[in-house]
Amino acid sequence: MTAIAPPAPAKRTGWRDRLQRWWWARLPPQPTWRLNLRNLYVLPTRPGWMLIGTLALLLIGSINFQLNLGYALTFLVAGSAAAAVWAAHANLRGLTLALHGQPELWAGQPAALTLSLDPAARDRLALELRVAGAGADAATLLDVPARQPALATVTWTPPRRGRLPAPLLAVGTRYPLGVCRVWSVWRPQAQLLVYPAPEPDAPPPPARRRDDAAPDGGHAPAPESGVPDDVRPWRAGDAPRRVLWKKAARLPQDDPAQWWVRSAAAQAAQPDLWLDERDSGLTDPEAVRARLCAWVLAADARGLRYGLRVGGVEIAPDHGPAQRRRCLEALACH
Repeated sequence: MTAIAPPAPAKRTGWRDRLQRWWWARLPPQPTWRLNLRNLYVLPTRPGWMLIGTLALLLIGSINFQLNLGYALTFLVAGSAAAAVWAAHANLRGLTLALHGQPELWAGQPAALTLSLDPAARDRLALELRVAGAGADAATLLDVPARQPALATVTWTPPRRGRLPAPLLAVGTRYPLGVCRVWSVWRPQAQLLVYPAPEPDAPPPPARRRDDAAPDGGHAPAPESGVPDDVRPWRAGDAPRRVLWKKAARLPQDDPAQWWVRSAAAQAAQPDLWLDERDSGLTDPEAVRARLCAWVLAADARGLRYGLRVGGVEIAPDHGPAQRRRCLEALACH
């Protein structure tokens, strides 16, 4: 089955979106982002605009009819709104953000980016975190107590594989009255490695192994006892991937002593598996890498020794987390 590339996001053509992209492009990359007077912005929300209109009508009516109570109400509400703007600005001022760690990212699949927030000496209430340009429903809402750094996650869908710049991140608040929104946009100075998305239901890889592999698959014949000499009884400390689970499933699960595991000598004698782009049977480069990615994950899950040939790069056979990371990085960058 050929992997289907994720649909490209629709291009924005509105003047507001063009202005927004121009503004974002001017933001310098920063390793951390401390909010201050120079990078915080304030605009009324929809309820805020309605409040401004209501206050304007109250003021006009009070002037027209010379209503002293109308003046008092108008300026009391206006003063409360102005205090709310100051409180919202102070709620963000002094907050510091930084990216925390590098998650595994797959092209076209939503992933969680972790941010660390340092609130300094005051509580940060009703914070909104999201990728810049995402809808309000994608925001992460949280409170951060004073002097207690916290972690928060935002959802991001990488558009393609490779080394990509971290997305622009927006932090904002409508606290306390919701009449204004104070926000800031940060361009992190970080490159994120995005792996190709594995092909779902990929076919098994062809058996391209070492030339010195035994014709019968490398397994020695069973001795007269009926137990193959490449297995032995289970012992405490054996890795789960070495257990013969198909046989163990037919045995009592509460008695591991009856399980069988593949011996280390037999694992060392297993021929190496080569995952080659020429064996994928596909022509589209992205589909080829999606299939190879699925093969790498399957071989790693089985604990096999495997190598990779893709894009003129050859990775020698090995196994384990380091080999998995090397192969996925090659698929992401070549």
